Formats: sequence, structure tokens, C-alpha cells
Amino acid sequence: MTTDDVLAGVGPRLRQLRKEREVTLAALAEATGISVSTLSRLESGLRKPSLELLLPIARAHQVPLDELVGAPPVGDPRVRSRPVQRHGRTYWPLTRQPGGLQAFKVLVPPRQEEPELQTHEGYEWLYVLSGRLRIVLGDHDLVIGAGEAVEFDTRVPHWFGAAGEGPAEFLSLFGPQGERMHVRARPARA
Repeated sequence: MTTDDVLAGVGPRLRQLRKEREVTLAALAEATGISVSTLSRLESGLRKPSLELLLPIARAHQVPLDELVGAPPVGDPRVRSRPVQRHGRTYWPLTRQPGGLQAFKVLVPPRQEEPELQTHEGYEWLYVLSGRLRIVLGDHDLVIGAGEAVEFDTRVPHWFGAAGEGPAEFLSLFGPQGERMHVRARPARA
């Protein structure tokens, strides 16, 4: 992607962000000190974006500057990854380390589907953020809720999906076979 391509995308991105936040050009002009006509020309691509113009707009919308520019990711783990859709589920990659421990945030929509158990090399940990998650693990059929976790060897036949009428959201850590995560829990009080 060339510099001209990046700059050409700034105007539409500014307009979309402003419309999503339901902010008028006049209100944004007041918040940034940039005239309505300059903001309008920026959004339409008639005015070339500059740092002097983009910084106050980023502050007014409370977003990082790279969100306005559409900067490509550079490997920083704080950069938001784009979600991926697979088999009706949404995955947000949280790591970028091929071959090592992989972390994902996963959203499973509510559906009544028959479990299709699968196996593969690796070890997985699941931690439910919200909703209820049904896990079929070998001969076990479990339902866990927010704040609960499960770990298993992925060579054991397994499947998971939302339990109940709402979606389930969870964190998934997947690592190579033999890798283990160490979890320490406080002892129960007597």
C-alpha cells in the first residue's frame, strides 16, 4: 500500500468515525478548534491530512492516531487484531507467535447443533468470560459459566459450543503438546 493510498483512506475513515459517534461537523469543530469547512474538506478528500489536523481529531474522538490513519500492524500486541469468522464463531487473535502459545478471544453464538468431536495435537485452556459454555470432552459433557475454566489435552475428542439461549464468550489458550500453563489458586478459607 502506497502513501497516497493510505492518505486517500483517511477522509472516509474520519467521516465514518464521526457518524458512528453521532457527532456533527459543528460539534467536532468546536471540540478541535478546526473550522467546519476544513473538517468537511478533510472528510471528502479535498484537503490533505496533516499531523496538526489529525492530532486534535484523535483527541476529540479519544482514539489512537493510527486508527485515523489506518496504519498497518507492526507486531505490537496492543494493536487490535481483526476478528476472523470460522464455522459461525468469531475469533480475535490476541497473540502473533506462530508455533508458540496462541491466545484467542472467542464468541460462540447460541445454536442448537450436534457436537462433532475432533482431535489434534496440542493442549488447550478455556476461560469463560460471559454466558455458558458446553464442553464435550471424551465421555464427559460439562457446562461451565463465567469465571470458570477447563484445560485439556486436545488429543482427547472434544467439542464446545454455547449452552442455553445466549452466546458464550471465552478466552482460549492453545499450545504445543506437552506445554502446560501453571495456575495457582488461593486455598479455600475454613
